[in-house]
Amino acid sequence: MRFNFFKIFILMVLLSTAFLSVHANEASDFERQTGLASYYSDKLQGRSTASGQPYDKDKLSAAHLSLPFGTLLRVTNLANGKHVIIPVNDRGPYRDKRIIDVSRKAAEALDMISAGIIKVSIEIQK
Repeated sequence: MRFNFFKIFILMVLLSTAFLSVHANEASDFERQTGLASYYSDKLQGRSTASGQPYDKDKLSAAHLSLPFGTLLRVTNLANGKHVIIPVNDRGPYRDKRIIDVSRKAAEALDMISAGIIKVSIEIQK
């Protein structure tokens, strides 16, 4: 039994290392994206994000389909030039043409509450 546990443990370590290196390469290859942004519904308050952190509408956070958790993004509202630096802590959005979902606090900083969906550019903050 102990031998099988050891094999499984080693396999998990190898797989997680491969997964992390793929996502790290994705972040280093990422320059800039332009597309649509939306913001989280208040109904999601307190629910767990993909990173395990609870969603808090009063904190800055974002969902991106592939960038590693913790990546800081500069999100700019292309209509008014307002921008905010937001950490990625969730996966999504899962709607056509949307490239990022942001928390309510980030949406307020971008002045997008009334519009709901806006055109943005996102860049990794270095």
